[in-house]
Amino acid sequence: MSDFIIRTIEPGDNAALAKIIRDTLKEFNANKPNTVYYDDRTDHLFEEFAVPNSIYYVVEENGVVIGGSGIYPTENLPNGTCELVKLYLTPAARGKGIGKLLLEKSLASARSMGYKKVYLETMPELTIAIPLYEKYGFTYLPSAQGNSGHCGCDVWMIKDLEI
Repeated sequence: MSDFIIRTIEPGDNAALAKIIRDTLKEFNANKPNTVYYDDRTDHLFEEFAVPNSIYYVVEENGVVIGGSGIYPTENLPNGTCELVKLYLTPAARGKGIGKLLLEKSLASARSMGYKKVYLETMPELTIAIPLYEKYGFTYLPSAQGNSGHCGCDVWMIKDLEI
């Protein structure tokens, strides 16, 4: 039986998380231009999440980083809305309920920070993520919100935290 912990991001997590994100996108043929795959910020997540009203959680199993998820005050989102970002897990970490725990922790943090809605961007190729978002009450939007810089994503969803 393995042990995993969920903690906030640390500077030494950057390389492992960037690899998990890019490997996952490649695995699902979602390593498209204008996505986090080609975004230099993917290599500097600790620094990115130093901004106020953001948080990034890392999951570790037996001392090895196996995924993460966070919320971020993406530029130009409607007032009271944050973005759920970079929910990725290694293949071995999937199917164990870890993604659900990360999502729940991220949503709880959004609520505690006073956000009213959580927005996300994804791609249809990420077939295992979309049903999870639907299960947690995310609904589809007709177009992107805010300015994430990832115009390669073409699925947009939102969740009202007050419901």
